[in-house]
Amino acid sequence: MDVAIVGGGAAGFFAAIAVKENYPDASVVIFEKSKNILAKVKVSGGGRCNLTNGCSSIKQLADAYPRGGKALSRAFRLFSNKDTMQWFESRNVPLVIQEDDCVFPHSQNSQSVIDCFLEETRKLKIDIELERGIKAIQKVGTQLQLVFVGKELPPRSFDKVIVATGGSPKRSDLVWLEKLKHKIEAPVPSLFTFKMPDEPVAELMGVVVENTLVSIQGSKFNAEGPLLITHWGMSGPAILKLSALGARLLHEKGYNFKIQVNWTNVRNNDVVLAHLKSIVADHPKKILANFRPYALPDRLWSYLLVKSFLSAEKKWGELGKTGLNRIVNVLTNDVYVVQGQTQFRDEFVTCGGVNLESIDFNTMQSKVCENLYFAGEVLDIDGITGGYNFQAAWTTAFIAAQLN
Repeated sequence: MDVAIVGGGAAGFFAAIAVKENYPDASVVIFEKSKNILAKVKVSGGGRCNLTNGCSSIKQLADAYPRGGKALSRAFRLFSNKDTMQWFESRNVPLVIQEDDCVFPHSQNSQSVIDCFLEETRKLKIDIELERGIKAIQKVGTQLQLVFVGKELPPRSFDKVIVATGGSPKRSDLVWLEKLKHKIEAPVPSLFTFKMPDEPVAELMGVVVENTLVSIQGSKFNAEGPLLITHWGMSGPAILKLSALGARLLHEKGYNFKIQVNWTNVRNNDVVLAHLKSIVADHPKKILANFRPYALPDRLWSYLLVKSFLSAEKKWGELGKTGLNRIVNVLTNDVYVVQGQTQFRDEFVTCGGVNLESIDFNTMQSKVCENLYFAGEVLDIDGITGGYNFQAAWTTAFIAAQLN
């Protein structure tokens, strides 16, 4: 049996290794369109490679995917995050689980993952061919013929083909799959930071607030977690999660919208007001500058007081009803204007790809082209931060490699 893997990234390598382990006599070759393999693995997680997430249940795992979570909840029963961790550790890549459940190689270096894949492909005698872009797949009898970019490369036929080309920033990159009658969801960016060129909050660059609740004004989308103020606007897990949840909406808005930041991460304003009243009762002579609610960073608290038109030298006992309401409002409903997004160029994640209706998720085989399978981010699947996108790649590649 001759098997082709289209794409030399995370899903492609994982699928190739699994195919060869499942079918030792098969001939397996990876075709990568560029000169570099595993490029996204190399730079992910700041070069540390966040392999998966250590969350404890399949439901919790599946809930981390704005798109594809329902289908993945079934797939994770076949290959979960626990299976991922066992897979790598059994191949001499020890792992560590951080407090936030992100899972990294113990080496804190993505090269450990790359070396593991290269060693496995060498040991299993999997061929790797670089600069082999595919522009079409044609049915030739029971086989699939790959047509390469460039006239000098003749077409080659295979019994099975797994497409693992990763996320495509342009819809045009997916036309060759659309011609096979697959439904395509137009790709748009996911996991990006927010630009706020006209907001003075950027002067607080470097400030981190550990527990925030951020929402897109006028929508149902909200996300919790740490928020980082940058010189261009806002970033951090809460912002990245929100960008993933609202990826299509924000694209439709041309990335011009407003967000509401709750710096307390307490959803009930009456609870916040009660907390502030207790400060007034217990510390009436403390000045505002010296007593920060919710352990807010000094610079941020000073900024919020100015935004609320309150003197930092005013005493808590002198606030009165109006002053307290101003603080409650700025703590729980602080509004900022976003004008644009900033992507991580090397780590970009897309919302969109091959629609899951075109795929039999029990096998990852195409419903419209027999012997053609899919794995990874080429599918309309994307997760929030924390190793979820890699986990989707490992799981779908594992299932595709059964070649059922």
